[in-house]
Amino acid sequence: MTIKKENIPDPKKIEKEIGEFLHQKYGDQVKLVTPVVLPAPDRAEGDVPPVRPINERINFDLKPQELVAYLDQFIIKQDQAKKIIATKICTHFNRIKHQHRWNTNNRVVGAIKNNILMLGPTGVGKTYMIRLIAQKIGVPFIKGDATKFSETGYVGGDVDDLVRDLVREAGNDIELAQHGIIYIDEIDKIASSRNLIGPDVSRSGVQRALLTLMEETDVEMKVAHDPVSIMQEVEAFRKTGKREKRVVNTKNILFIMSGAFSGLQDIIGKRLSRQAIGFSAQPSRSDEDPYQAMQSVKSEDLTEYGFETEFVGRLPVRAIFETLTEKDLFDILKNPSNPLILSKKLDFAAYDIDIRFDDEALRLLARRAFEEKTGARGLVNSLEQALIHFENRLPTSGVGHLPVTADTVTDPEEALPRILEAAPQDLKNRGDQLRRREKEALLAVIPDKCRSRAEKHRFPLTPGRIDVIAEFYINNITDVDTAFESVRAYFEEARRIEEYFTNRFDLSISLTEDALEHIVRQYIQGNYASFEQVGEEMGANFADGFRLLVDKAGHDIITVTQQALMFPESWLNSMIKQAFGVQNTEPDPPRTGLSPS
Repeated sequence: MTIKKENIPDPKKIEKEIGEFLHQKYGDQVKLVTPVVLPAPDRAEGDVPPVRPINERINFDLKPQELVAYLDQFIIKQDQAKKIIATKICTHFNRIKHQHRWNTNNRVVGAIKNNILMLGPTGVGKTYMIRLIAQKIGVPFIKGDATKFSETGYVGGDVDDLVRDLVREAGNDIELAQHGIIYIDEIDKIASSRNLIGPDVSRSGVQRALLTLMEETDVEMKVAHDPVSIMQEVEAFRKTGKREKRVVNTKNILFIMSGAFSGLQDIIGKRLSRQAIGFSAQPSRSDEDPYQAMQSVKSEDLTEYGFETEFVGRLPVRAIFETLTEKDLFDILKNPSNPLILSKKLDFAAYDIDIRFDDEALRLLARRAFEEKTGARGLVNSLEQALIHFENRLPTSGVGHLPVTADTVTDPEEALPRILEAAPQDLKNRGDQLRRREKEALLAVIPDKCRSRAEKHRFPLTPGRIDVIAEFYINNITDVDTAFESVRAYFEEARRIEEYFTNRFDLSISLTEDALEHIVRQYIQGNYASFEQVGEEMGANFADGFRLLVDKAGHDIITVTQQALMFPESWLNSMIKQAFGVQNTEPDPPRTGLSPS
């Protein structure tokens, strides 16, 4: 059904009808006054902040391997898919960066945009991966469902609405939206049905409607049937006094499609069988991953599946996702950056309950999720079933620690009374034990997960720094990436104590690496309110003694170690006696990484 122009109400007619109604009800006592729309006065120069160039608003400096390393922190398996998608997305945005740098549109005749087609079963991380990338780069991102759209002019969603939604996601910043990502899920559902007589509105029609969007076209923001877009145009006219046509060009918008493509492997298998000759034909095994065959997908397979040849040509990049095994699901739960466990920690932290998971409990949860055959989505249901009783009961019980073990997962209703009756100190001890195990596992994975960022920021991952990152993670509900960035920023703040001390006390000091680690660790544990407090305490402990070393012993720069911060009095006495040649008869303070109680 097409939209008829006469169905759209005339504002003047509505105004007249409202005026007549008011006159009949209230006479001349009430009148409808139409506001006069005038252009908004020009702003004084400097009132409106200058708009930063698009290159400064979007992170265009990522390289493919850096983006892969970022995805590795969050997504288990899918190595080949991560490599393909990260490479092509980085190339797409760096090509845009190159064009902006040289102020050229680079309109190469026949140029192909790196639109991506992702094939894989449900719950393997397709949407999650693209959402992570969009967040990392800083571009607007929207997700649409292919089944909700129809060919333009028919009942159903208009595919152009995807572009308009992208503009809204970008805060009505058209330039930013023109560098965004549109992700369309369940694209396999619009494959046209073979042997169908008549127009296939919801399938091949949608494919044709998407063709021009995926390459390059201008989409007008104003839509006759959309009151929001009309109001935005009125508001723009009120401010400027001009009627400007707002359009969005899709040349630099990246389109990514995904679907499960059930049955495509049969088409691929038939093609491969036809190509095989004699004994070279290899029958497929029933226990093989059906998506393994999709590694051999070709354009002709997608065309036979029901896609227009031109549509397939607009998706030159293809990434195949693998089915997740039970071990993969366990690895997802063990991944310190996975949002499932972090989200559950946040749920219980909202009631001041510290929840920790035993590995055997995670294995049971992974096994239950695997049996559901819904990929990583099954993990959410598995977690909720195991913990809903505790989430309901513990907030009013005063319990502050929840150690989740295999028994907890196996029979939650039976485990709940034991948790409620347990001594608080016993629960805390069991929780602390799981915290230590969690930290030990973290120390093993942080070097790999943070290596790329450490090299980029020239922040060597010494054993001490790795320990501090793990300590930050354990004390905060966050992912490893955030833990690394926070600790790196803290080390920079700690290093500024040297400058602060010089300006405050006119004395030059140098903090050793172990001193910096100690300061940051103490700050993370809440023993310091700020890094300025550290400088003030150091001034109170060392300023007079340091002046004596500078004036009498000729020291230019005083090197401050971890021992100095932990045992200031004995360390300073030892330094002064050594500087003046006095034999030190006091025993050295214990060399330990722990702050004295």
